[in-house]
Amino acid sequence: MKKWFVFAGMITMILLFGFPVLVEAQVSDEEKENGFVSIFNGKDLSEWEGNPDVWSVRDGTITGQTAGEGPAKLTYNTFLIWKGGEVDDFVFRADIKLTPQGNSGFQYRSQIIPGDKPYRINGYQADFDGSHAHSGILYGENFGGILCERGLETVIEANQKPRTVRRFAENDALKKELKVDDWNTYEITAQNFTFTNKINGQIMSIATDEDKEHRRKSGIFAIQAHVGPPMKVEIKNLRLKRLEKNSD
Repeated sequence: MKKWFVFAGMITMILLFGFPVLVEAQVSDEEKENGFVSIFNGKDLSEWEGNPDVWSVRDGTITGQTAGEGPAKLTYNTFLIWKGGEVDDFVFRADIKLTPQGNSGFQYRSQIIPGDKPYRINGYQADFDGSHAHSGILYGENFGGILCERGLETVIEANQKPRTVRRFAENDALKKELKVDDWNTYEITAQNFTFTNKINGQIMSIATDEDKEHRRKSGIFAIQAHVGPPMKVEIKNLRLKRLEKNSD
């Protein structure tokens, strides 16, 4: 009889409050030993700041959703900004899922653009789009445009102009490693002024910024929701490892 009351109580709790969200597995034991920490508590956006009409937490996942009409319709790219301070050298890992029409990415070593349009940013971006036309490239958001295409290693020279050093993989071959409307695992490494983007364990782009006038050695971290067709981006298991600080 006691077992029945316990079971009935559990059912009542689920009906009232929904299924419990488990977030402890965001950082593996091995990652913890190697210095990774979670930068999302799995419950709310208390560690983040962005447009509340776009960003929320659903089922333990950061969710950015735009619309064709109403408050969630975008007129410019908007970002969810991590409030944990600036980052310089780091390794970041997360799982990301995006609707096929969507466009998103992870912004780092970036700055907030002042003005009357909140949550606008410039700086480096590890790009991710729903159809994977550009997923994995290094993009300069209000900061030079495409800095490294998928499958390339580049050097960014004066005036933010990239020069190709080599092609290490074919674009189409890398694209086949990417899942559409499903979860993909993104890893970004920023060390000194070399930036490496990986998705699902495959290196997508490598760029070294030698533009001493414009390059950034530190800045804020953020997630993008792109202007355009209505989209939904989901991100979970966000973990960050800070590396030794970069050189000048």
